Amino acid sequence: MAEFVAVAKLNQVEEGKGIKVEAKGHDIALFKKDGKVYAIQQHCAHHGGPLSDGSLEGFIVTCPWHGMTYDIRTGKAAPEAWDHEYEEKTYKVKIEGNEIKVEIP
Repeated sequence: MAEFVAVAKLNQVEEGKGIKVEAKGHDIALFKKDGKVYAIQQHCAHHGGPLSDGSLEGFIVTCPWHGMTYDIRTGKAAPEAWDHEYEEKTYKVKIEGNEIKVEIP
């Protein structure tokens, strides 16, 4: 059964930046874009790079290791990214007061 787990405070995530959090064994990268928080699997599907350390342009995060790009809303890699179809797990986010919660299956 899925549940929402508190992972960070809203003021810990800067606009346009990522942070790494952990919830029940899941490593997650949180990003804030236009005031909304998005949660995506922390480790790049390509070679495990830390997505929370990646740069964010619009809704696209670029892995700092090999340049793979993912949409933080859907987890899908950019179509032109490589010759493989990579995809990252995304998580539903709920804000309660100043607390960020992500849904963990």
